[in-house]
Amino acid sequence: MQIKLILLDFDGTLANTARANAASYIQAFDEEGLTLSEEEYLDNYFGMRCPEFLRAKGIADPVQAQRIRRRKIEIYPTHFDLITLNRPLWEFVQDFRRQGGRAWVVSTGHLSNIRNAMHHLGLEERLDGILTSDDVERSKPAPDCFLKAMAIEGVTPAETLIFEDSEIGLQAAAASGAAYFKVSLPY
Repeated sequence: MQIKLILLDFDGTLANTARANAASYIQAFDEEGLTLSEEEYLDNYFGMRCPEFLRAKGIADPVQAQRIRRRKIEIYPTHFDLITLNRPLWEFVQDFRRQGGRAWVVSTGHLSNIRNAMHHLGLEERLDGILTSDDVERSKPAPDCFLKAMAIEGVTPAETLIFEDSEIGLQAAAASGAAYFKVSLPY
């Protein structure tokens, strides 16, 4: 069967956002009198959704957690100079689209963060759709986000190819029934 749809995770797959995320969290933590190093974040937490990350760091106060989360979102665009495009994957996807294929970003990230980062990289309007965990009931590692994108495009898992980097993303990709590749970008 022919591949008709490519689904791409954004953070760590299509774009290397690890250092920008780390810098944003480090600044937000510092403003709260907490410490976090880039190495600690990259080695242990990159790819985790914010609530899980903050719980893992021992932030139990929901008010403080919400304050850190909001501040990180505000700070993130100031570190976009640290984001780099996975150019080989991007060029592959654009060749695929020129041949009639469709391509979507499917991410656990927030839509506004993804759109802003894509704009910074000059990628807006060069994909067919963006779907986030806000668009489904169950986020990755559940396959719901991938299955929803397939349903919107009217394709089967056998007609879909997924690119992912994180363990939860790879679990979701496997559970969707589609073929998938693991992407490993250096920090």
